[in-house]
Amino acid sequence: MPLPPAAPRKLIHTREIRCTGYERDDGLWDIEGRITDVKTYSFETADRGGINAGEPMHDMSVRLTLDDDLVVHEAEASTDWAPHTMCADITGGVASLKGERIANGWTKTVHGKIGRTLGCTHIVQLLVGPVATTAFQAITPIRNRRRNAASGAASKPNFLGTCHAYAPDSPVVKRMWPDHYTGDD
Repeated sequence: MPLPPAAPRKLIHTREIRCTGYERDDGLWDIEGRITDVKTYSFETADRGGINAGEPMHDMSVRLTLDDDLVVHEAEASTDWAPHTMCADITGGVASLKGERIANGWTKTVHGKIGRTLGCTHIVQLLVGPVATTAFQAITPIRNRRRNAASGAASKPNFLGTCHAYAPDSPVVKRMWPDHYTGDD
């Protein structure tokens, strides 16, 4: 159901986040994320001289190359637009995520390696939120299908218990994964 109609208003700022997942020919996965911020008005900046209405204030991208277990094989970032020229200086730090795994503790790991003054808030936001979620969405269904086909048995979905619909006692779980249903009926 859509949001109810809004009060009269004027657009000021747009943030767009786009994430994509690719299965590579070598068996690895590329998960890419891009964040773009655009204002509807022009304003001055010391480093860029000014940012025109409709021109990106921020335009940053990340790519994680992962295996089926969500272990990072390569990590890279780029800053194409930022309000300060020095913002692009820290993109190389994203490579320090190599060898880490997207799992419990991922947010803490990212913040520890490239958070605060070690990195860029926007790149960190991409990595801990939509890029990590996109990795799960892209990789785990295909990985689980392959593993289930190889073993001949269906494993417990790793997302059970992560939201209202996937609560172990929900009608969705009862219908789709009855072996893992914990309801009373």
